[in-house]
Amino acid sequence: MTTIYGTNPTAANDQAPKLEYITRTNNQHHVRPGLATRRPWKQMLDLRSFHFPRKIASVITRIKTNIVYFQTNYTIVVLFSVFLSLIWKPFALLILLALIGAWLFLYFLRDEPLTVFDREIDHRVVLIVMSALTLSVLFLTDAKLNIAVAVVVGVVVVLLHAAVRKTEEINQNEDETSPLLPQV
Repeated sequence: MTTIYGTNPTAANDQAPKLEYITRTNNQHHVRPGLATRRPWKQMLDLRSFHFPRKIASVITRIKTNIVYFQTNYTIVVLFSVFLSLIWKPFALLILLALIGAWLFLYFLRDEPLTVFDREIDHRVVLIVMSALTLSVLFLTDAKLNIAVAVVVGVVVVLLHAAVRKTEEINQNEDETSPLLPQV
């Protein structure tokens, strides 16, 4: 019998008891690329893509399209706005950093859908629950006004960007690649 030091014995996958309640699924039909659907910042901030729309209908269409396309980028912008507002509130900042860790684990760094008790959780549900959790926990700190102003500023920046960024190239990119598969 050979003894190998420094390793832990593991059971084969078919013999191991199922102890994980939060897992990554192997369903390849719902794969999302790493960092959710984050788009390149260069693409998001390309100055040639900005143009003020002439009609209110096109503003609404642009906002809807850009919010879906740049969803993760916009989430990062709002979180960064909250982070900046908490620089002078160290306790709230530590709580935010812990919440950002949860964001990374549950939303940003997932390449497969979150599974809880053998049920897949849609990434939009995770986004909504994490947003509500983040705001509610941070509002329990002494930085309520800072957070409220930061969220309002972040949302205004997101809406302004979404309203003035053209969507023609987004529609072309969506035609070329499937939104369910990772982009290469």
